[in-house]
Amino acid sequence: MGIQRLEKKIIDRDRAAAIGRESRQAGKTLVFTNGCFDLVHPGHIDLLIKSRMLGDSLMVGLNTDASVKLIKGESRPIVDQNSRALVIAALEVVDWVVLFDEETPIQLITAVLPKILVKGGDYTPDTVVGKDIVEASDGRVEIVPIAMDYSTSSIIDKLSVDLD
Repeated sequence: MGIQRLEKKIIDRDRAAAIGRESRQAGKTLVFTNGCFDLVHPGHIDLLIKSRMLGDSLMVGLNTDASVKLIKGESRPIVDQNSRALVIAALEVVDWVVLFDEETPIQLITAVLPKILVKGGDYTPDTVVGKDIVEASDGRVEIVPIAMDYSTSSIIDKLSVDLD
């Protein structure tokens, strides 16, 4: 699979919205999850695999570099948005990657209207951004338990200690 094929999986918001409409019209289950995915680790992979198992296709909303800085601070992301998008797109379980600039994916979720909105076990259904929108359009929120004790922050902390 060449880079050009991966780049076709990286779509803009208009295409993401069209995929959402097409999935609903076809009676297909589009699953959506989102995150920064900076320094992809086994916990991310576990979340994406379990998300994909819930439906017919998986769309991943990916925070842009500007969005990550808003959430995580000026020292992040470690990996730039184009590289992160390619890594996520390279995963077989991911059908589409769509970048979003906002602090939360609420506008993207509103545009896509996935059937299932997934977040990891560090969330509760009531803390998931977009829950009300998805449920109002006959969808649901799923919380995937965290099966592995990984975090990008802990990897960065370990690297900092190891480099000293």
